[in-house]
Amino acid sequence: MAILLAALGNTPAAETTPAPVPDIDRATLDAWSAPYRQWHYWPDHVIAAEPNIPGHEKFKNTDVPCVYQLPGQPDKWYMSFIAFDGQGYNSFVAESTDLLKWSNPRLAMGFGPAGEFDAGGCVIGAFLYESADIKAPRLLKKRDGKFWSLYGCYPRQGGYELRPGYEGVASSADGLTWQRAKPTPTLAVQDADCAAWEKDCIYQPWLVEHDGRFYNFYNAANGNHEQTGLAMSDDLLTWKRHPANPVVTTRAGGFDSEYASDPKVFRDGDHWTMIYFGVGHGGAHIMAAFSRDLLHWTAHPEPLYKAGGHPGGLDQQYAHKISLVFNPKNDTFYLYYCACGNKGRGIGLLTSKPLAQPAPAPAK
Repeated sequence: MAILLAALGNTPAAETTPAPVPDIDRATLDAWSAPYRQWHYWPDHVIAAEPNIPGHEKFKNTDVPCVYQLPGQPDKWYMSFIAFDGQGYNSFVAESTDLLKWSNPRLAMGFGPAGEFDAGGCVIGAFLYESADIKAPRLLKKRDGKFWSLYGCYPRQGGYELRPGYEGVASSADGLTWQRAKPTPTLAVQDADCAAWEKDCIYQPWLVEHDGRFYNFYNAANGNHEQTGLAMSDDLLTWKRHPANPVVTTRAGGFDSEYASDPKVFRDGDHWTMIYFGVGHGGAHIMAAFSRDLLHWTAHPEPLYKAGGHPGGLDQQYAHKISLVFNPKNDTFYLYYCACGNKGRGIGLLTSKPLAQPAPAPAK
């Protein structure tokens, strides 16, 4: 990964260029990534490729899971996810009391108004959480009396991720149904600070609040090449891009040679851990990058998980787009991901400890 030299914000002409921030050495990368390796596969999708959502039966190919909790409900989790009906994405939400069985799926955010930047569908899941700590509950935080999420979106219906993509900001009174909080995009390819690496399409955000400031890590494309950038805000509504974007780049010959996308960022002890997906070597793989300051990132060259690792073929094509949650009741991490393989595109699960498997169905 290239060393990033630019400082955050505008540097006065009289100042000297700050000293380069060195990449994190391989031994440290190995130590920081070790806790997230060699996890255990759940045998099947936890949300199927055809979820059969009441009133939305045409929506299939579930994707982009994101787990959260609501205040006052310590024993219940919610998962936002998307599905596609041939026209565009809608966002849905399901619920669980054990992080394994997910039920009651219903619409969370649908198509935006015709002719506008999110008319082709909305992808929530970059929620404002109470804490970015990797073991903290994924508890939604209220600001100005509402819950908040950034979202990815598309301007047209009629196909899969019709370019150019945008990002918007949504709010919710109950954490279950979401509405636009701003009538215009928060990030767009038409912005004055949009750079060449992101000029064709902007995709999914991830929101971190730290020291009173908001950070949006997002992937974007130039042609068929996707990388990860950063934008910052003081109010969730107006964003300015980091001048040293992209912060996580693709690497020639690597497992992320084509894409370095869909970043999810957590505070992890004395550093920050980003779990993202790379495309290279014939598949989409779950990768990790690390930072000491949220601005300069070094990615580990080896995936945490390679596509095709599931013994049942559940992710033989792609393993990507994660959601990570820690369950203190059993001291276990649950990593949900989009698993594409012999059962289609659905939501798979990896855990840091083995879980009791469901009993096989009786023979008929």
